[in-house]
Amino acid sequence: VPSPSIRIRLTEGGEVSLPTGDPLAGVAPAGAVAAILDGREVDLAYCPESDADVRFLTPADAGGLHVFRHSSAHLLAAAVKDLFPEARYGIGPPIEGGFYYDFRVEEPFSREDLDRIEVRMRELVKQRIPFEREILDKDDAIRVFEEQGEFFKVELVREKGDARVSCYRVGDFFDFCEGPHVPHTGVIRALKVLSSSNAYWKGDSSGIPMQRIYATSFTDRKEMAAHLARLEEAKRRDHRRIGRDQRLFLILPEAPGQVFWLPAGMGVVNRLLDSMREKLERRSYQEIRTPLILNESVWARSGHLDHYRDNMFFIESDENRFGIKPMNCPGAALVYRSDIRSYRDLPLRLSEFGHCHRFEPSGVLSGLTRVRAFTQDDAHVYCRLDQVRAEVVALVDLVKEVYGEFGFEDIQIEVSTRPEKSVGTTESWEQAEVALVEALTESGDAWSVNSGDGAFYGPKIDFHVRDALRRSHQCATIQLDFSQAPAFDLYYATEDGGRERPVVIHRAILGSVERFFALLLEHTAGALPVWIAPVQAMLIPIADRHQAAAAEVADALRAEGFRIAVDDRREKMGYKIREAEVARVPFMVVLGDREVEEDTLAVRTRGKRGQEILTTAALADRLGELTKNRSLTP
Repeated sequence: VPSPSIRIRLTEGGEVSLPTGDPLAGVAPAGAVAAILDGREVDLAYCPESDADVRFLTPADAGGLHVFRHSSAHLLAAAVKDLFPEARYGIGPPIEGGFYYDFRVEEPFSREDLDRIEVRMRELVKQRIPFEREILDKDDAIRVFEEQGEFFKVELVREKGDARVSCYRVGDFFDFCEGPHVPHTGVIRALKVLSSSNAYWKGDSSGIPMQRIYATSFTDRKEMAAHLARLEEAKRRDHRRIGRDQRLFLILPEAPGQVFWLPAGMGVVNRLLDSMREKLERRSYQEIRTPLILNESVWARSGHLDHYRDNMFFIESDENRFGIKPMNCPGAALVYRSDIRSYRDLPLRLSEFGHCHRFEPSGVLSGLTRVRAFTQDDAHVYCRLDQVRAEVVALVDLVKEVYGEFGFEDIQIEVSTRPEKSVGTTESWEQAEVALVEALTESGDAWSVNSGDGAFYGPKIDFHVRDALRRSHQCATIQLDFSQAPAFDLYYATEDGGRERPVVIHRAILGSVERFFALLLEHTAGALPVWIAPVQAMLIPIADRHQAAAAEVADALRAEGFRIAVDDRREKMGYKIREAEVARVPFMVVLGDREVEEDTLAVRTRGKRGQEILTTAALADRLGELTKNRSLTP
């Protein structure tokens, strides 16, 4: 760190003390640059002109790991520039589980290139090169990057730089960056370069193609080893692989970002939706379906045209322009407006499993998680302001019921407040935010604030769940909206004969059905619960002479409503058993001479060793119990 610096010692109790006799002893020095402590001591740059307070970050802090990986991204870029001087660098942020950096290069990085980059990173670590901050005038920063030929950085400084621009240097590598960073490269002891992929500058598929290098780093080697093991497990659990192996869905180049549901996958989707419908009926929801295509004037009225135009698809017909719906909200508003509503009708809960389309750049499309067409498990609740708290409390309970049914118990709740681009008055936003906070307080759940990340029409509550690999996924959302009612001129008749505008609560529990399906496949590694599995039991006759008995058992179980398949192909038994294992069928049922003679079944249960002998009636009872109880494992 540039001089002057202050030597600060961290005491055993975690408190900061300055050496005796130091003019600032006992005072937190203003303007110190935040850094992760390297051992027990750290040098901090003292900036007298700054009013910022000192903030000490350790690897145990969430912010500490963010800084650590941000610095690791700079280290990665420094190594790439050493080995590939002609590479031009874009951006390199920390992300969940690691970091990446984008580069413009003539040829894609090979696996051998990535290995060389990792070796060079380790060499730079050994040199303990300091991260040095430099503050430049904006014009000077632009000149420096122009001289280096770093045109991406020139563009970023022009767009985002203030009159004075913060930059960081590590060795010969120089970057436009606010920081903060670790003291030196020697802090980054555990790192791994993982992979590379295609990307585009600023995510624009029509823009400049880039190569993105993914890597990770940890403050502890054991933590990194555990993380790398999880990554290998994640490959095994990849929903795209499971979907292919189990013949659940297709993603084809003829329809980029859109899903072809195969019979087995469509069955799972239908059972998901049926389960949601049952829960909503108990809560007095009324299901609707609204058109896929609406006149552009509707989207102008809702605000989507101003705030969401770049993510929409449009068509023209009969000299009119129409928008293909990216959301279900305007359609629900038109349904509400179609009738006279009274205070007695509220809360009015309208649910819709609407098919939506949103433009996503081709470079970010990925399986079921990033698509252009999806089914949204949606609902709009129209209510009075004094009903909001009770409705939100009920919705939080619904979220916990649905996700608990699939074994998601670690749920983080986040309240997102007003973004920079929004509609509605300051007063209505404050009312909405207070209502959400009061509802969460009443529900008794812990929550945090995500400042500025609300929808453009209102604040929201987002629910993040952790899967079996401890990865976080944003799923359910509850959004308050004080702007839809005036936009669509929605009213209800009050008890005294007057008129008031309703409050609108948007909510999605599963969210995108496609994305939830992917989450469920990866969480369970394809071993779906019995009640929702495509096939609940696979019957495998050993020889042709056992096929009639297998068909008879299958008919009996199907008559009771169970999903049964018979593998009567003339293949070896070992092959057919492996096929059933790949499909993660809950029960494999083998029929040979003994089973046919004794009228029994040799049953193998998924996840358990050995087999047990059951009657057809006993297997039916077990299937029925597992289905009724929504058991996670057979």
